[in-house]
Amino acid sequence: MATMCKAIMAARRRITFSRCLPLLLGVALPLSMVAVRGNAQAAGALPSLAPTTGLPSPSSRAGNAAQLGGPTIVPKDISELRIEPGDLLYVNVYDTPELSAPYRVDLAGFLTLPLCGKVNVRGLTMPEAAKRLEAALKDGQILNQPQVNVDVQQYAGQFVTVIGEVGSPGRIAVIAPTTLGEILAQAGGVTPMAGPHIKIRFGADDTAPEQEVPYSRSQGTRETASILVRPGDSIIVPRAGIVYVLGAVNKPGGYLMQEDGRLNVAEALALSGGTTLLAKTGGLRVIRRNPDGTVLDFPLSYDAIAKGKQTPLQLQARDIVYVPTSKTKSIFESTQSILGEVAVAAIYTH
Repeated sequence: MATMCKAIMAARRRITFSRCLPLLLGVALPLSMVAVRGNAQAAGALPSLAPTTGLPSPSSRAGNAAQLGGPTIVPKDISELRIEPGDLLYVNVYDTPELSAPYRVDLAGFLTLPLCGKVNVRGLTMPEAAKRLEAALKDGQILNQPQVNVDVQQYAGQFVTVIGEVGSPGRIAVIAPTTLGEILAQAGGVTPMAGPHIKIRFGADDTAPEQEVPYSRSQGTRETASILVRPGDSIIVPRAGIVYVLGAVNKPGGYLMQEDGRLNVAEALALSGGTTLLAKTGGLRVIRRNPDGTVLDFPLSYDAIAKGKQTPLQLQARDIVYVPTSKTKSIFESTQSILGEVAVAAIYTH
């Protein structure tokens, strides 16, 4: 009797375990799958299990363009995008799966559609390209009332080149006209050594004329928000001009004209740490070299400037402010010898 009772109890435990087994597996299995999936994704071994569709999302299309080199600027209105050679288009013809497929735009800007031949889509927006393909299908008597949708799966490499005094010079991928301010932001902004003007060369022709845009590092300008830069254009951010302060000053050398490109004699002397005790402040000289090779020599008095009797001279790039140490030396110090000191002057970037 005892043996029979033990057998019955053991059978009941097996039944209970077998009934609970699916429940246990139903809970434990998803948890283990989540753990494995998370570890695998962290290691890059498994792709995402999210559902995918045949058409790429706008974010994925932007990612495709970004893979072509650097960050990509996508316009707010996707309808502004223009089709260019090399773009990969997905053409969806309603209720005609045999014609719905991705197509590459050739170098001449043509898309080859089966039974229709080549259709020029260069420079068109996606809705305009869809209308043109509908017309080609109808004119070719392939479909009576075709309905076409065009999407861009991959944009060809289109870049704006940014060089000079920016945080990250190089090429920035763009797929539509973009403001100068947005391009500069993508390039990391201008550096403290940037000058007061930015040059833009439109198109890939190196001999094309450049447009010079004023730019204030502290305030910015309206031009940067209004000027549109297009793929193939180049942006050059030159370094600020240098003014040399030599002679009887505490820190002789070259100084960048960083404050929007404006610097006068008094400000230049302040940057150099002021004059020394042996300086002949009444005999300052500003030496200016003109583009034609001529040299101008302006005599100034720092004493008169300090007393408000003389307006400080506004300096230009490559000007030399020379402070003599004595009246005798200032007489015998030639202009050419002062120009020679510029070659060994250190450059400071306050």
